[in-house]
Amino acid sequence: MPAYRVHRMKDLPRQQFRWAPHVSGCAQAKPRDYELRGSVEAQNEYDAWRLLKEAGEPLGVGDLLETENGELRICKYVGLEPAQWVLPEVKQHAEPEPAAQAPAG
Repeated sequence: MPAYRVHRMKDLPRQQFRWAPHVSGCAQAKPRDYELRGSVEAQNEYDAWRLLKEAGEPLGVGDLLETENGELRICKYVGLEPAQWVLPEVKQHAEPEPAAQAPAG
């Protein structure tokens, strides 16, 4: 049976997420907004949702389920939808250009 990692959204981002308009398509999730809170073995993501609810730890709006191969599903009011991690861009510092040499004269 597949295992799903449970990522719980932190409180402040959850409040912003709850009041944001619903958009279709793949949701963007920032790793800094989540905490890994265990895992659950289930047949599919909706079975995982049910098992967590029955265990008294239901998924909240904004929480994520991650499959063993890294696929994400975000809990929304309308069900579980696809999501992906958004990683910050690594800022690369430009190498200083060598000083122009004055022509020998």
